[in-house]
Amino acid sequence: MITRNIQNRFLILPFVAFALLPQSIKAIPVSPATVNLRTASDYVILAKTGISTTGTTAITGNIGVSPSTATAITGFSIMAPPTTYATSAKVTGKIYAADYNTPTPANLTTAVLDMMTAYTDAAGRAPDSIELGAGNIGGRTFVRGVYKWGGNVLAASNFTLTGSTTDTWIFEIAGNLNLSSGVRITLAGGALPRNIFWQVAGSANLGTTAHFEGVVLSKTSIVLQTGATANARMLAQTAVTLDANNLVEPGSTVPILMSSFSLKPAARFFLVDVSGRTLRSNPVYLKTISTSTSIKGPVQ
Repeated sequence: MITRNIQNRFLILPFVAFALLPQSIKAIPVSPATVNLRTASDYVILAKTGISTTGTTAITGNIGVSPSTATAITGFSIMAPPTTYATSAKVTGKIYAADYNTPTPANLTTAVLDMMTAYTDAAGRAPDSIELGAGNIGGRTFVRGVYKWGGNVLAASNFTLTGSTTDTWIFEIAGNLNLSSGVRITLAGGALPRNIFWQVAGSANLGTTAHFEGVVLSKTSIVLQTGATANARMLAQTAVTLDANNLVEPGSTVPILMSSFSLKPAARFFLVDVSGRTLRSNPVYLKTISTSTSIKGPVQ
């Protein structure tokens, strides 16, 4: 009888342990289908009411605003009279506005509609996880899947997304998304920023010197505070505000993460894209050293 009771306990315990797992967390799910951005993917920043910057901002990719006109794009010191597009020393790419020459207005109208369709698509995906951490996502590691919160989401410390190059992450946020100052998102195992989608019903706010990865689909505004960097697309149904930021569209570079390195005098460090084209010279991607210097990372 004693032996039989012990055996029964050992048979029951695994099922009890499984039953006690949080119901909001399931086993690693099948990767969700990607969110199709359609022509909105032609832009690293796309906004309806305005794009503004202060400080030394460097953007790799096209930016566009519609239905607002070019007067809603401020701080970029646009060069030469625009035709179908304009240029700026702060943008390695083209600048588009709804009042530029044909076919730009029609293209922007389509891109904005595609942005809104993508937002609706992402918001409607069935979740694999609900209310994880009560909205506090700092310190966590996220595998592929769809994550849903009914309120604000805060990252007060670094966190990681780990998976393969074909895995997809969708974050459905009914409130605001806030990254505290200095917080970094790290990608592991081959995860790519182009496969990460942040659907935000409120505003998305990146704190000073924070580092972000992924595609933001915001129903309202996106704000990058001083020194924040991102491998990302910022697609906002109102405005995008920048302040001395470095923003690179997903897929334009091979992400590099280094803990430390040293350069000899007068040495140069380049970050190039997958086609071998040297990216725009700026402090993140090109360093010219006049004295023996050790540059501490991470640099990405």
